[in-house]
Amino acid sequence: MISVNWMKIVFADKYTGLETEDLRQWRQHVEQLKAELLQEVQGHLSYLLDRAITQSIESLSLLSSQWAHKPDDGKVFTARQSLLDELFEIPHIRTIYHMFIAALLLFIFSTMAVNFIDQGRLVPEFDLFIYAFGKLSVVAWTWFIMFTYTLLGPYGALCVWGELYHSSRYKIMVSVTATLILAAIHVLVLGFFPLYAVLHHQLPPVSRFIITMEQIRFLMKSYSFIRESVPSVIKNAPQIPTLSSYLYFLFAPTLIYRESYPRNSHIRWNVVISNLLKVLGSTFYLNFILVRLCIPVFQNEGNKSFTTRTLVLSMFHAILPGILMMLLGFYGFLHCWLNAFAELLRFADRMFYKDWWNSTSFANYFRTWNVVVHDWLFYYGYRDVLWLTGRKSRSAAMLWVFGLSAVAHEYAMTMCFGFFYPVMFCLFAVFGMVFNFALNDKRQSHVWNIIMWTCLMLGQGMQVCLYCQEWYAQIHCTSFWELVTPRSWTCIYE
Repeated sequence: MISVNWMKIVFADKYTGLETEDLRQWRQHVEQLKAELLQEVQGHLSYLLDRAITQSIESLSLLSSQWAHKPDDGKVFTARQSLLDELFEIPHIRTIYHMFIAALLLFIFSTMAVNFIDQGRLVPEFDLFIYAFGKLSVVAWTWFIMFTYTLLGPYGALCVWGELYHSSRYKIMVSVTATLILAAIHVLVLGFFPLYAVLHHQLPPVSRFIITMEQIRFLMKSYSFIRESVPSVIKNAPQIPTLSSYLYFLFAPTLIYRESYPRNSHIRWNVVISNLLKVLGSTFYLNFILVRLCIPVFQNEGNKSFTTRTLVLSMFHAILPGILMMLLGFYGFLHCWLNAFAELLRFADRMFYKDWWNSTSFANYFRTWNVVVHDWLFYYGYRDVLWLTGRKSRSAAMLWVFGLSAVAHEYAMTMCFGFFYPVMFCLFAVFGMVFNFALNDKRQSHVWNIIMWTCLMLGQGMQVCLYCQEWYAQIHCTSFWELVTPRSWTCIYE
């Protein structure tokens, strides 16, 4: 419309040969309007164009790979950005991110103000941070032993088995023997050894958590390597994957092994440094949430008896810090940490999560919250159980996946805190399974998104409340019955 009016003005101007003051002012007004309009839509058009190009490339990549990959061959990796990196290009979404940064600054200023008023000093305390990350030297050498075995153990076993399998007439006996030997060594090195390191050295919570998560990660990585390599070794004697590809896989932000992945042309060091700084900022953010919102409340809960009223009040108080911890864990690890390693390794497939926040069902939320773990559970848990049952029992496959995930989460929490309190197991194996079937993909209304977020907030509040209460009860109370029941139910202390 602007172009048509502009042509009319130019035509009239040329026709009359007059250059009036009104026409000059109108030209300036139209130019200013055009510049403002272009500036307003430039960001949105750029975002939409990038998304369209990305989706087109992904579609072409999937179509071109259909000849090489059958539908049951597994995950296909393609070059793509993380969703938040795309969304942060929109000014409105970036403003929400800035609001979280402003909240962190307010946490810092409020802590400094309280310290100055109560103790006369401006420097905030980091005692909790220092305690939680204590004994990192033990963590370092424990991790190195686990990593060395995970690199050389499964790879060496695969090489030896591959040679014996194609040279021996007793292929089944060779395979069973190799499997039993590797499983026994796995149990010793990746099973009992991390437990010994954690319990013998009495590591603090975060140090325990690092070893436990690396233990689980190495188990999942080594299983994927063996699972993906054995069929090719059986078909193509003796085609053993290269050690360099396996070494790359151990650090790559994926749990599905491939001989090669889509790679970027170069490393953007500013992206690496920026993401690592954001991980550090998220860690300090978590420290201030615990110091300001959790510790002052729950360390004084012991002078009250354990009743339904105190439990409900404490749980609702813990909803805010709980949901903040959840968002920080998602952003700090699933986005920043994984993107930092992906950039260092030039790993091009950055789809570590999807738009889980838009989910209207828990089934979709479980699929999109952590794509890295979901891929492993889907291909090696759900799909393999379907294959064993002849694709006749999808419910059994789903129950197996939920049970495995619940055990892994509860094991991590038990190792981290040093006591068994199956809150996480019940949330996953009971409530998570019920919600997965009840709030399924048929729910499309926005009301179900509100219900999902309400359930997430209540679940996070319950976890923070119960684990914090039990943490302080474990410190102050000990008796025979408290060794076999949660101490927070009966412990009363000053």
